[in-house]
Amino acid sequence: MDMEKIYLKIKTLLEMIKFSHTVFAFPFALMGLVLASVANGSPPSFAQVFWICVAMVGARSAAMGLNRLIDTKIDAENPRTADRHIPAGKVSQLEAGLFIAGSIVVLLFAAWMLNPLCFFLAPIALGFFVLYAYSKRFTHYAHVVLGICLAGAPIGAWVALRGDLGWSVISLALAVLFWVAGFDIFYAMQDYDYDVEKGLHSVPSRLGVKKSFWLAEVFHFLMIFFLLLVYPGSGLGGIYLFGVLVVAGMLLYEHSLVKPDDLSKLDMAFFNMNGYISVTIFIFTLLDALI
Repeated sequence: MDMEKIYLKIKTLLEMIKFSHTVFAFPFALMGLVLASVANGSPPSFAQVFWICVAMVGARSAAMGLNRLIDTKIDAENPRTADRHIPAGKVSQLEAGLFIAGSIVVLLFAAWMLNPLCFFLAPIALGFFVLYAYSKRFTHYAHVVLGICLAGAPIGAWVALRGDLGWSVISLALAVLFWVAGFDIFYAMQDYDYDVEKGLHSVPSRLGVKKSFWLAEVFHFLMIFFLLLVYPGSGLGGIYLFGVLVVAGMLLYEHSLVKPDDLSKLDMAFFNMNGYISVTIFIFTLLDALI
């Protein structure tokens, strides 16, 4: 296989896992790193930052790969997802499996390079990745399971630097959980008819679209609540609190884009706004820590 084919295959695999969407979780991992650094009273080493970033890439790649591989049959039958890489034949199941295995190795090696506790906790994260991929088959609250998966990002970064848990990072993890669960409920509305027809589980298929909007609003209110609870004892100040206020405004705007009878702006709300939200709160947290 020549270099051009290798490049194209790598590009295809990264498209399969939507690598560009790493922006959703990555800033929260870095935010956990900042909180741990403030608690330590000293900045992390370059090696710690590097291996945390490597672990994040490995974890998210494994999670998305597992989801795509496990959902191959469902994706093939759903008109919205039938052109995804595995059902469309752009990536074989063997290639996807090898990619997942490689991503798991990257995650475990990076976790080991951080500290033994991170290494021993990594399989728990992998277990939640697998659980999420199957959860839509037996629970309407798969969105919460996804939230738990991404909530592990700031906790992992904190544990990598401190080897324990603190209230500020637990609050941040809960904020991430409800943020992710809320926007994933939005995302699931696209498949409402298909999920009902096939007996797949989601909040929209259980509650209907209108009530699902209400629950997403509650979850995003809880996100702001827990972001505020990060503040006491974190060592952060007014810049961080202003950032939380900005994020609250961004969430209000996100909810204004999507209506129960109009999902035409769902992609903008899901992909654009949530990427901006995660980057924004990280930037304000970093600025507060530095200034």
